[in-house]
Amino acid sequence: MGVVVLASNVLVQYPINDWLTWGAFSYPVAFLVSNLINRRFGPHAARRVAWSGFAVAVLLSVWVATPRIAVASCSAFIVAQLLDITVFDRLRAGNWWRAPMVATSCSATVDTAIFWSVAFAGSSLPWISWGAGDLAVKLAIGLCLLAPFRALLWKMAPLPGSVR
Repeated sequence: MGVVVLASNVLVQYPINDWLTWGAFSYPVAFLVSNLINRRFGPHAARRVAWSGFAVAVLLSVWVATPRIAVASCSAFIVAQLLDITVFDRLRAGNWWRAPMVATSCSATVDTAIFWSVAFAGSSLPWISWGAGDLAVKLAIGLCLLAPFRALLWKMAPLPGSVR
């Protein structure tokens, strides 16, 4: 989790164009990790991983990112992860794809709003269009990550009494 956030903090500093930075491609993996842990071990374990990832991200982000990006990233990360875990847990009993898709969509939207407004508001950079492009990519990748989510579910042994 910490590696994903760290990589995203570095990559977000490199724009592809006026609509996108490289960070949009790495960050959705954090939601995949969270959702897999939540599905297999439950929300309590997923929260522990999120908080651990947050601690690692805070420690490492101050060295690889600007202070403003580090604060924006860490704030957005923990709020979005806790939202993702909560939404996923409430929807876990439905179709296998519903919980990860809805949770990722909600949390990616919140993450994007917090990160881009804290990191770049008031700057002359095209942060609103970067945020819009970032969200579009996060949602598209979230959709694409449903296939690995399902494949990894098949590989994981169910816990006694767990809902698949």
